[in-house]
Amino acid sequence: MSTAPDGPAVDEAVRTLLLLMPRLVGRAKRLPVPQALQGFDLAPRHLALLAHLEYDGPASVNELAARLEVAPTTVSLMVSELSRRGVLERTTDPADRRRRIIAIAPAYTAPIGEWLSGNASAWERVMRDLTPADRATVITALRAYETALEQGANRTGEP
Repeated sequence: MSTAPDGPAVDEAVRTLLLLMPRLVGRAKRLPVPQALQGFDLAPRHLALLAHLEYDGPASVNELAARLEVAPTTVSLMVSELSRRGVLERTTDPADRRRRIIAIAPAYTAPIGEWLSGNASAWERVMRDLTPADRATVITALRAYETALEQGANRTGEP
């Protein structure tokens, strides 16, 4: 192992992360889906949408699209799908009657909070022990990794 005095060398860090990431994703996927949400065939994209609504509150389709960094049409499709199932509600914005506000339906607030709490609790335990600078480094590294994956997919023509 080629470890520098202040941490692993690049090749060792890459090796460690390549071995670690599948385990992390696998464990996150094994978090139990609450009974009320089973059978909805929810994908990670749904989880991200629900997380934004849970933590940031109701929002318009355009606001959600900006938060999720996807096209408004993508969010609109997800919202339509989840609204038909009763998971989300669309209400008229009192300040602009043409605009719709998306929120988690009251019957699903607790189950969604329960589902998200497994990931949130783990991150809270990890982040609590880090300095603010270390937290920023973790977030920056994960965002950069996501960007690098996206750029690689774009170069190879993958979706």
